[in-house]
Amino acid sequence: ILFTLGLDEEIVGVSTHSNFPERAETRPRIGSYISLDYERIVSLKPDLVIATAVGNTREMVKRLERFGFPTYVVFPKNLDGILLSIERIGQVVDRNKEAVRIVEEMKRRREKVIELTRGLTRPTVFLQIGEAPIVTVGKGSFADDLIRLAGGKNVAGDEKTMYPRFGLEEIIERAPEVILVSSMDPRADYGKALREWSQWKTIPAVKNGRIHLIDSDLIDRPSPRIIDGLEEMARLLHPERFKK
Repeated sequence: ILFTLGLDEEIVGVSTHSNFPERAETRPRIGSYISLDYERIVSLKPDLVIATAVGNTREMVKRLERFGFPTYVVFPKNLDGILLSIERIGQVVDRNKEAVRIVEEMKRRREKVIELTRGLTRPTVFLQIGEAPIVTVGKGSFADDLIRLAGGKNVAGDEKTMYPRFGLEEIIERAPEVILVSSMDPRADYGKALREWSQWKTIPAVKNGRIHLIDSDLIDRPSPRIIDGLEEMARLLHPERFKK
């Protein structure tokens, strides 16, 4: 978000997982969402820390504030929440006009997807984000919201946890018409994962060749690129209505 707002020169540190845009790779790493390198943060002397309630605990935030660093916490749970976070961060860092422009463009692209999929039959979707055990997305996750907006129906959308574990028998029983495999683990062999699904011919998605790999960075990070993820998901669910 901060890079998109044009704060390249002001950003003094990023999390371990920050990999976009490319210039983010050149910034000092200050730890992960769940494990901060406080010594490194102190050495960088930031005027403001942007934290997320997904991973950054209340105690982490309090500790940063005890060091004298003002900390702004975001906690988006869906696409609307991401849009709101961008607007509010824009206000906090005095980039309000840029934030409004970004949000308006994201809304325009979202509405285009909704319009193109309106009235179409919603295929049932299973999104795999973990291999061993098999983990999917439930109610309250970014990806569950994206599946709905992209014109699909999440077969795990009634699960109370955001990231439930599923057994193979349960997946077969729910019979998804589309299976999306997220590239969340950079060390995983996704070709192997796709091949393993191919043996379960009773699953409609397998029978009809509708198993697809999707870039996890586009569907599980609360950033402006979430719209790219929405558009890609819509193309996979309704290829007849979208062109590359």
